Parts: sequence; structure tokens; C-alpha cells
Amino acid sequence: MKVLVSGGAGFIGSHTTDALLAAGHRVRILDALLPPVHPRHRLPSWVPTDDVEWVDGDVRDPDAWRRALVGVGAVYHLAAYQDYLTDFSTYFSTNTTSTALLYETIVAGRLPVRKVVIASSQAVYGEGAYWCTRCTHPLAFRGAPRPLAQLEQGRWDVRCPNCGLPMEPACTDESAVRPHNSYAVSKYAGELAALALGGRYDIPTVAMRYSIVQGSRQSFHNAYSGILRIFSQRLVAGRRPVLFEDGQQIRDYVSVHDVVRANLLVLESPQAGGQVFNVGGDRKETVREYAERIARCVGTDLGIDVPGRYRAGDTRHVFSSVERLRALGWKPHVELDDVVREYLDWAVAQPDFGDVSDAAEMHMQTIGAVRQSRLGADA
Repeated sequence: MKVLVSGGAGFIGSHTTDALLAAGHRVRILDALLPPVHPRHRLPSWVPTDDVEWVDGDVRDPDAWRRALVGVGAVYHLAAYQDYLTDFSTYFSTNTTSTALLYETIVAGRLPVRKVVIASSQAVYGEGAYWCTRCTHPLAFRGAPRPLAQLEQGRWDVRCPNCGLPMEPACTDESAVRPHNSYAVSKYAGELAALALGGRYDIPTVAMRYSIVQGSRQSFHNAYSGILRIFSQRLVAGRRPVLFEDGQQIRDYVSVHDVVRANLLVLESPQAGGQVFNVGGDRKETVREYAERIARCVGTDLGIDVPGRYRAGDTRHVFSSVERLRALGWKPHVELDDVVREYLDWAVAQPDFGDVSDAAEMHMQTIGAVRQSRLGADA
């Protein structure tokens, strides 16, 4: 089968392309090679140009979709825009309108597309699920965004709306949706459009809510994503990782190889159509623990800086339940130490691997995305 991968020159897209080729599929890539992922508008060396068809086009352009969809049996729509910048319309044109254009093109051309897999995000959960164990009867909540006034005071935890005390994070299933930043809202809107249009026009559609995906080929130039990149760059340069808040934020990291296995599974599974799946590592780890893990893999013990800064709109805790995907026979295989070591082996061999964290953070401070709390430094 011929499969179209939008964003196929990027991180998840290129790994998915490799797996599709290995499985015997023919692959066409639609990618505009835009910044921040591709700042030089140059095709990455890992794209197998001899084995794939290439369409140089923007997913916001209807003509690009028309050219890319000819003769295609399935689509992975993985192109996305992520950042902390305030160009809000770019999030929606790239992450939402492009999805509508995909279905518009399929329907208008009566194209025989048998499956569409949409890249969504764990970000749609916002603060995810919480329990208050201090109330008389334990209560479950979908965490609300933390007020900026609270963060300015260095009070990091999500608090119970009843008793006002910190709540305990809970594993988040696919029902706990509450997006609260531009990226999350645009991804959720794209997901809703895909599932609605797919259902209406009998185009089997699957939405994949990826957790924090880790591995080789991540851009060195994206300020939004890249905790492994940022910490690795600083540690390799002999500098301490800098953590936001207190470093106790709980996250859910998953290998790109496990994500790709999930992507291919839902392509072949009839039961996956019309479904939403979390794709996570099935484990939780604080940001501090992850920074310490990376330091061990680098082979250094420089310590950690916790200056009391925070990113406006960040999630305190979120980790995803993968039970729905597990029911299809999937589970994560790759251990986090192996994820980190593989990334380091790849990254240090890249010519543009270098510590640019100071410039990136200064820019985010300038636009108000990173702010200093009154708490001050903790380490």
C-alpha cells in the first residue's frame, strides 16, 4: 500500500517512514521543511530519498494535499507546529485547518483512502487527572490551569477546589480532556475535526495522543519540546541542567520506537478506527529524576540548578494511561536509559549539537513565556 506521511522529514515522521518501508509499504512524504524544525530548509540526511516519493509542500496549502494524496491508501498526518511563541494563528492553521484540508481533499476527489492516523498530543489533557485525598470523601478532578498569581508566589501544586490543599496526580485516561494553551487547543480541535469528518464520510480515522516522545532526530531548534536535548546539550558542555518550578513535575516519557510500533499497529487494526489512544511510556518520572538519569548516562555529576523560574501555561503533572492501546496488544518496550543513551550517541555526532539554551530561554523571558517567581533560587 502507498502511505502518505505529512511531516515525514521530522522526528516521529521519519521514524514512521522507516518502519513503513521495512514493512513493505511504499511511502510518499509531504513536508515543507519549515523552521523551527528545519531552520535551513534542508532535507535531513536520514530521509531515504532513494526509497520515498517527495512532495515539497505546506499542509496549509490545498494544492499540496491534492498533489500528495494521488494514489494513496493511507495517511499519517504528523506535521505540526509547536512552540511557546504568541503567533496563535499559526498553531490553528497548521494543526487544525490543515486537518480539515486533508479531509476536504479526500472527500472532494472521492479518494480511496482506507485509514487516516492523526498525531494528537497529551497536551490536550492540560493538568490531567487528580485526586484530593484530604477531603472527607476522596474526590476526582480534572485539574484546572494554575493561576499566574499562584505561580508567581512559587506555589506549584494544583489545589483542590473544595479544601484548597494540594491534590495528588492520577493516571489520565482518554476522557480527561481540558486543553489550556494554544498548542493543546489546536491539536484537540484538529483531532475533533478528524474524528467527526472521518465518521461522517466513512474514512476510518485514529487519533494518537503522544506523551513526551524521546529519541534521535529531534530538532535542536525547537524551544517548545526537547527536555532530553536541552539537558544533554548543557551536560555535554559541562553545565548544570536548569529546572523550572521545583523540578518535581511528573512527566511521562516514551521512546519514538514504541510510538512508531503503535502507529503501525493502528494502521492494520480494524478495531482502531474512530478511536483515540494514549501513547505513553506507562511510567512516571519527575523532571529532576529525568535530569539525574541523563547526567548518569552522560557520566557527569554537576548537580542541578533550580532558580525558581516557571513557564506560563505549563502543566504541573500529567501521565497517561495506555490501557486502551494495550488492549490491541501494544505495550512500551524501550527502557528510559536505553532511550537516553541512543539519543546521546546520535546527538553528539551531529554538527549543530551545541548548547543554545541560554539564548532560547532569554527569548522566552522576553516574550513572557518564562517568568521568575518570588521564591528565588532553590539550588
